[in-house]
Amino acid sequence: MSLSGRTAIVTGASRGIGRAIAERLGQDGANVVVHYHVNKELAAEVAQSIGTAITVGGDVSDAADVRLLYEAARAEFGGVDIVVNNAGIGIGGPIPAIPEEAFDRVIAVNLRGVFLSSQEAAKHITDNGRVINVAAGLPRDAIEFLGAYGAAKAGVQVLTRSLAHHLGPRGITVNAVAPGPTDTDMLPPDARENRDAIAAGAPLRRIGEPADVAAVVAFLAGDDGRFVTGQTIAVDGGLV
Repeated sequence: MSLSGRTAIVTGASRGIGRAIAERLGQDGANVVVHYHVNKELAAEVAQSIGTAITVGGDVSDAADVRLLYEAARAEFGGVDIVVNNAGIGIGGPIPAIPEEAFDRVIAVNLRGVFLSSQEAAKHITDNGRVINVAAGLPRDAIEFLGAYGAAKAGVQVLTRSLAHHLGPRGITVNAVAPGPTDTDMLPPDARENRDAIAAGAPLRRIGEPADVAAVVAFLAGDDGRFVTGQTIAVDGGLV
């Protein structure tokens, strides 16, 4: 599906799912703004692999940095048509033991970051544009240790549905994808050690790959996704 002539911002695009999304949208013809927080060199590699792309650094939980991200996209490519809010961090542990500062950081990046980007998207995205948020599908046996992370990602789903109502009159769709266990460096160590057992419990007998998530994002970003909005689509192989 061609995204030629459209410009996409992908936050947290230097590695993992974000990188796969950025590269897929680039393959489909989009100009891509590859956002990163600390991995400048990796972001540059992603941009180079895409071709028509720039890199922009910043903290998605900082309103000024988010404004600069959108300004850079408009200055380089003339506008913004697709926004993928992917940036996130994973901090595990039982709720009683999580330090307040760790909880605050998870909420700041994973939820506040989507909120700030949503506000900028509402100002700058073109009519008939696309906003796609990366939420999460959490297996039942992971909830005990991913309460803070899960709470932030659940909030992303609510923001998604709310923003869909506000932007719908302009033809803009707003959706979320919810990956299950996916083979990235954010996969918890215990899950990585037991990946075969996890995969054995999935209908498709494997865990996800970043490209699996990127494919669904590409569908939502393109013309075929024009009548899907306010939804959270599980991309988990039936595991969650």
